[in-house]
Formats: sequence, structure tokens, C-alpha cells
Amino acid sequence: MAVSWAVVGEGGHVAVRTSHWWEVAAAAREHRPARTLYHGALELVVDGRPLVVEMTPTWGRATREVVATGPVGSRWLGWLPFFRYEIRYTRPPGPTGHGATVVSDRREAVEAVLAAVPHVPRLTWGRAVGPARDMWSSNSVVSWVLAEAGLLDACAPPPGGRAPGWDAGLDVRG
Repeated sequence: MAVSWAVVGEGGHVAVRTSHWWEVAAAAREHRPARTLYHGALELVVDGRPLVVEMTPTWGRATREVVATGPVGSRWLGWLPFFRYEIRYTRPPGPTGHGATVVSDRREAVEAVLAAVPHVPRLTWGRAVGPARDMWSSNSVVSWVLAEAGLLDACAPPPGGRAPGWDAGLDVRG
């Protein structure tokens, strides 16, 4: 099992630009240099086949198993598909991560992660939560699940980069 890290917006034009400007503004506000932003996903091997656990917008019709859904931006807009996210399992043809951080190779760890996923809180994506006032995001789901499964010590965001929402998952998990 690993956490794969992809640069936010990789392969797209809008997300990479808007994320960059968002990070530049956040860095200026916090008096620090801007960093590369990362999106984390959990990569597991179940019955010899890869399984990815991630939180993404509900757009598209990819083959997937949706575990949970929640609102994006505002809870009251969450009834519109454009303002919803899903926590889902996908079965890629092979490993997808680059820059993956191996968390565990134990079957019990994979089972603990799979048991935790359906219980992830359905908070509003993009809204600040917890004492750190970090926004709920896909990285929040990864950190929350790892903490719930007792595996948090095995993983952290890539050095020199940021995974917005990582602290939100930890704050909510407590």
C-alpha cells in the first residue's frame, strides 16, 4: 500500500493555473515561499489487483465504485452534481503513482484502510475545518484514513511541497 502524490492540476490547464495562483496568495499571506502543491491518493493491492482510493469531483463517467459523496464549496449547493465530490475506488490497469510513499506491505494494514474509508466524514470540500483552519480536500481524506487505520506515522506530504487539507484530516480525526 502506498500514497501516490501527483502535482495538483497535472495534465490540465485550468487547475494547474488556479492552484498556482492560490498557492502564491497563500504563501504571501503566510510570509513564506510558494511550494509545489500535491494531491494524494491511496494505492492498495487487493486480491492481486491495484485499487485506488481517492476523492475527486463527480464529473465524468469513469468505471468506479462510489463509497461516499459530499458537497463542494457550500453545503447548500451540494445537491447540484457540479458541486459534489465522491470518495471512490477505481481499478487502474496498473500502478498509477509517481512519487509514491510506501506505507505498508501488510495485509492487515490494507484491511484497516478499507474498513476506514466508508466512515470518512462528508465535510464540505474547500471549507476550513479544525484548529489549523486547513480546508477539507482529497488530502484530508488520505490523512484521515491513514490516522483511522493507525498508519499515519508511515507517511507525510512530499518534502518541499504542500498537500493542502492534510492537517484538516488530522484535526477532524483528532
